[in-house]
Parts: sequence; structure tokens; C-alpha cells
Amino acid sequence: MVSERGLEVLRVIVQDYVASREPVGSKTLVDRYGFGVSAATIRNDMAQLEEEELIAAPHTSSGRVPTDKGYRVFVDQLSDLRPLSAAQKQAIETFLGSSVDLDDVLSRTVRLLSQLTQQVALLQYPTLSRATIRHIEVVLLAPARLLTVLITDGGRVEQRVVDMPQDIDAHFLDELRTKLNASLGGASLPEAAERLRSLPDSFAPESVPLVEPVARSLTEQALAGRQDRFVLAGTGNLARTEKDFPGSIHPVLDAIEEQVVLLKLFSEMAHDQNGVAVSIGRENAAFGLGEASVLSTGYSSSSGELARLGVLGPTRMDYSNNMAAVRAVARYLSRLLGEG
Repeated sequence: MVSERGLEVLRVIVQDYVASREPVGSKTLVDRYGFGVSAATIRNDMAQLEEEELIAAPHTSSGRVPTDKGYRVFVDQLSDLRPLSAAQKQAIETFLGSSVDLDDVLSRTVRLLSQLTQQVALLQYPTLSRATIRHIEVVLLAPARLLTVLITDGGRVEQRVVDMPQDIDAHFLDELRTKLNASLGGASLPEAAERLRSLPDSFAPESVPLVEPVARSLTEQALAGRQDRFVLAGTGNLARTEKDFPGSIHPVLDAIEEQVVLLKLFSEMAHDQNGVAVSIGRENAAFGLGEASVLSTGYSSSSGELARLGVLGPTRMDYSNNMAAVRAVARYLSRLLGEG
């Protein structure tokens, strides 16, 4: 059983090692933090931590570094998270507040989270299974080419170019636009895909060959919104921290490319009292991330869908700052999407 002072010793070992990447010795702890006890007492505390496999000596006669188990105890002891600075909060509001649509805000979110944490930022798109269609627009790009635009109630925009079998006149375009919005407005994406199957039946027989490619395009757009996918940013940060992966960084890179692996990991992570899930080192071995840590939390889209965002990096990371950043960005993103 680790004493209260032992847990405090573990905390400062983690903090010092995260900051310096250098093993921490008992003399350093006494000189820097005091503790009001002798170096011999601190050495005894460290021996107990080592016996509990919370710290380890990377080299003979060196200081000690946290183990995966030690990081886990450290994270579990975080009763509250260090709040972001006023400048960081302002950066979140300014950067995300100028987004123009859902794709833009999600892209900005991962870039910002990567900058705040200096880790790889991961963001799961909302599945949109409960999203509804706000508007359908059809734009004439050329005499025989259209742009179909599907806009959901949450601001998600899906658009595709459709090559038509013949030139399109203004009368047909107006009729197409009117019937599309009358049929699909307010429908869920699965409902829209189903209604589009019968859309050609509402047009004169000579117009059916023109309606069919548009209906196929919009069906693909509606169904595309139901696919789980990730947006990532900051993979270059892995190169900066490559020394923190004692084995090889390649399994981490492979896992990042296999988005289905990350989606499964996200789905299995349980949130703590701060609303943040943390999975450390060997806890991720089944996903090929045995030398990495993953932090995640949930955010809500305006249609009520819950998805996740988080960061991935080496086990030697600033957990307190990163957990606070993940939570703060998720809260602002949920508020921003809720206003849409």
C-alpha cells in the first residue's frame, strides 16, 4: 500500500520526467521539493513505489521513471484538471468561432487541439443517423453538368458534381429543386435515401433519365453521412517525440492509418469523473498502441448525435494539461454545434 507521501513522490516524479525526459533521483526530489524529510526517507518511498511497479530504473544506478502502471495511478489521482489559461480559452473561441460549416469547424477543431497539446488530435465525425435535411440545392455548372448540395440541420454540407445525359433547361431545374425540397425537407438521412428511390415517378416520362442521376447522387450523399470517419491533425508531433517510443513508432503510425482500430478503441474507453477517458500504454496493446496513450471525451452535434474527440501520443505526456484541453475543446465544440 503506497502512503500519501509516496503518492506525492510519484506525482512529482511524473511531472519532472514529463518536463525533462530525464530519470528522477531522490536527491533531486529533496533539493527541489523538500518534503520535510531526509533523502533516505525519500529513497525508501521510492523503493516502495518501485516494489509496487509504479516506477522503474531505466539504467543501473540511474534515477527512476514512471511505468505505465505509475501513469495510471497518477491519472486516477487527478481529482481536478488544471484549467486552461484565459489566452487558451480565447484562442479556442476565436479560432472555432470563425468556421463556415461543419466540415470547417471539425477541421479547425483537430488543428487547434493538436496545437494546444502538441499531440496527434483525433476527431470522430458525428454519424448523423438522427440528422435531418434542411435544404437541397441544385446548381447549374454547365449546360449538362449539375452540382447537388445536401445541407443537414446541423450545418453538414455534402456536395457532388453530376454529369447529365443532355443539356438542362431552367424550367426543369426549377421543377427538380422544388420537388426535391418538398419531398426531402425535414426527412432523416435514411428516410431521404428511401424517398429518393421513388422521386423519378413524380416527373413526366421524358424527364426520368434526367432525374435518375440526380437521385443517385443525393442518395450517395445521404448515406455518406452515416459512415464513421476520423479527422486527424498533428501527426508530425510523433516525429518530435519519437524518442519516447522505446520500441518502434511504426505500429503507432499503422494504427493511425487504420481508422477502424481507433474507432473501436474510442468506443471501449470509459470516462472518468472529469468526463475524460484515458487509456495508457499496455492497456492499448490489443490495438497496436502498447507504447502510446489515448485521451478522449464526447461532444454533441446539434441533432443530438454523440461522437468523440481526443489526442494520441507517447505515455510521457502532460496528462493534466491534455485532459483539460480535450475537455475544454469538446465543450466549446458542443456549444458551437448546438447553436447551429
